[in-house]
Amino acid sequence: MEAFFLAGPTASGKTTVAQRLAEQTGCEILSADSMLIYRGMDIGTAKPTIEERGTVPYHGIDLVSANETFNSWQYREHALEVLAAVQERGSRAIVVGGTGLYLKLLTHGFADAPGSNPEVRERWERVREAEGVAPLATALREQSPSLYAAIDDPENGRRLVRFLEWAAAGLETPPRNWGVQGAPVPMAALNVERELLKSRIEQRVRAMYAQGLLDEVRDWLLGKAGLSDTARQAIGYAEAIDLLQGRCSREEALARTAARTRRLAKRQRTWLRTQATVEWIDVTVDSSTEELAEAVQAHWDKHGPTMVVE
Repeated sequence: MEAFFLAGPTASGKTTVAQRLAEQTGCEILSADSMLIYRGMDIGTAKPTIEERGTVPYHGIDLVSANETFNSWQYREHALEVLAAVQERGSRAIVVGGTGLYLKLLTHGFADAPGSNPEVRERWERVREAEGVAPLATALREQSPSLYAAIDDPENGRRLVRFLEWAAAGLETPPRNWGVQGAPVPMAALNVERELLKSRIEQRVRAMYAQGLLDEVRDWLLGKAGLSDTARQAIGYAEAIDLLQGRCSREEALARTAARTRRLAKRQRTWLRTQATVEWIDVTVDSSTEELAEAVQAHWDKHGPTMVVE
């Protein structure tokens, strides 16, 4: 399978550019963003609205509720199903996002890792919710002392569940080797000037509050389901919760959210430079969506689509 890839740090404008290209080419969009998979977490994740999507089919978003857990293996399974279906329809997909692990699981896969085991995962997730992480740590230590010794955070419930899945599959050490990329085609990636990106992030954070982020978070907190640990710690949501519960001021919440977003953008840029094969497309204050779309399309015309490892 093949797909066109567009990567970049948060607030780089990649979703808007991908939307324009999909409208022009008839492609479908597959999100590679680990926060867009949550239903109801819309404003704080800058998820494109129904109106913004128009007639373009989107995949990889709204997959689970914000009180549910979701891992990279589930994303890969979903993505491969989507890409196969898109291919059967005679269409093409644009994979757009900044979550490095999601991108690399598609371009490389894992050389020595088994797929997820829903039954094992669900059983241990129920134990974690009812009794905490201690029983998971004990079970992993009993089932695979070598895997337990290798875990880098034995108090992380999600990590423990993943390691228990590997133990059930018979692994003795964590999978660490990526597979071989199908073809050395560089991904297009948007590279935003540092000060411009900082300004965009500040504007985005203030826009989220103006659009009703606090109401979105308040509704989740008052609901029966609540938010998962991952959702509670998400950028923007953790700060909004602190504000609603009186642990910080509005300006402090805005500043902390912007700072965390800048750090995320820095990590994303570093990952793309060191862990991926990319061709950077510079974004300046004068760059229009149309100009960037033309530059990305020229990149795709030159290099073709990227192979996806099945």
